[in-house]
Amino acid sequence: MNHGRLSEDDVHQYIRGVCFKNGPPGTVGAETEWLVVDVAAPGAHVPVARSRTVVEAAGPPPNASRITYEPGGQLELSSAPFPGLAPLHEGLGADLAHVGEALAGAGLALAGHGVDPERAPLFQADHPRYQCMKGYFAREFAEVGMAMMCSTASVQVCVDIGADPADAARRWRLAHALGPVLVAAFANSPLRAGRRTGMRSTRQAIWSDLDPCRTAAPVGDDPAEAWARYALDARVMVMRTPDGGWLADPGMTFREWLGKGEPGQDDLEYHLSTLFPPVRPRGWLELRMIDALPDPYWPVPVAVVAALLDDPRAAAAAEAATEPVAGRWAEAARCGLADPPLARAARACFAAALEALPRLDAAGLAPLVGAYADRYVARGRSPADDHLSLAEENLTWPR
Repeated sequence: MNHGRLSEDDVHQYIRGVCFKNGPPGTVGAETEWLVVDVAAPGAHVPVARSRTVVEAAGPPPNASRITYEPGGQLELSSAPFPGLAPLHEGLGADLAHVGEALAGAGLALAGHGVDPERAPLFQADHPRYQCMKGYFAREFAEVGMAMMCSTASVQVCVDIGADPADAARRWRLAHALGPVLVAAFANSPLRAGRRTGMRSTRQAIWSDLDPCRTAAPVGDDPAEAWARYALDARVMVMRTPDGGWLADPGMTFREWLGKGEPGQDDLEYHLSTLFPPVRPRGWLELRMIDALPDPYWPVPVAVVAALLDDPRAAAAAEAATEPVAGRWAEAARCGLADPPLARAARACFAAALEALPRLDAAGLAPLVGAYADRYVARGRSPADDHLSLAEENLTWPR
C-alpha cells in the first residue's frame, strides 16, 4: 500500500487486507452505550463533564474497557476483545459494575434505552469531529442528525470476519439477514422526549432516516468489493485542512477526493470511521442495529449474535430462519415482534442460540438468554412493549 497519496487500487487493497482480514472465529467484543441520568432529576440533562469527573476519579475499569462519551453525553464502554462469550460477559460486566458504582455514589445512573425517552437532544461535544458531524448533518438531516448523535444508544456486538473469504462472505450475509430480527427482538425505544413515536425501535427509524450514503447497507456478493465501492462513493464528512483545522462536508465523495490526488491512508482510515452501516467491517464485524438494553439484559444480544455466527449448526438454522425476513427493517422498527414473520424467525434464532451456547463454553449465559426468550420472544414482545404498557397506565417506565 502507498502510505502517501492513495489510488483506488490502494483503497481496495486496504479494505481487503485490513477491514476483511481473515482468521479463525472465536473472539468476541461488545460496545455498550448508556444514557446517564440524575436519579433525583431524571428529566434533567447531566453535563458530560460531571459524568467524566466522577468516572475518572474512580480509576480505569479492571478489565480494560475503553470509556468514551457521545455528543449528547451518552457513556460508552467498549470491551477489549475476549476469547469467547463467557470471559466477555465476566470482564465487561465487571467494568460496567465499576462505572455504575462510581456514578451511583454521585447520584447518577446508567439507563439502558435505545432513545432517550424523556429528554430532548442536547449537543455537549467539544471535539472537532463531532462539531463537523453536526455541521455535516445540518445541511440535509439536521433534526434526525441531532437525535442520532445526542439521544440514541445501542449494544454493538463485535465478532470475527471469518476463517477465509468464503466464510467471511457467509458471515457477512448472515449478519445482515439477522439485522431485522435483532432490531425487532431487542426493540427498546418507543418513546422519545416524552412522547410515543409509533415505533418499537425509534432508534432504528432515526438511523434509517439519516444520510443513506453512510448508513445504508453495502450491496454486492463480494463483501470486500462492496465495502470498497461504498467507501469510495460516500461523501466525505470531515477532512483536515493544511493548517491543522477541520472542515465539515467539503462537497465531494472519497472517490472524487482521490481524483484530486490529495488523501492518504490516514484520511481513508478516518473516512471509514465516519461510515455507519448496520454491519461495519473493521477487521471484525461490528453489528450496530441493536437498541441499548437495561441490566440484566445487555449480554443477551451479544450471546445470541455470537452463537448464531460462530456455531455452525446455529448458523445454518439462522440462515434458514432469516431468509424470509432479511428485508423487513421497516417492519422491525415499527412493529417489533408483533410482526408475525419476524416473531417466527426470532423464536427459531433464539432456540438455535440456546442450543449452541454450551457448545461455545457459554452455558452460564443460557439461563439469562432463556429468561429473555420466555419473557419477550415467545410472547411476541420486546422491552418496547413494556414501556408502552406503562405509558398507557401513566406510570414511570423502568430505568
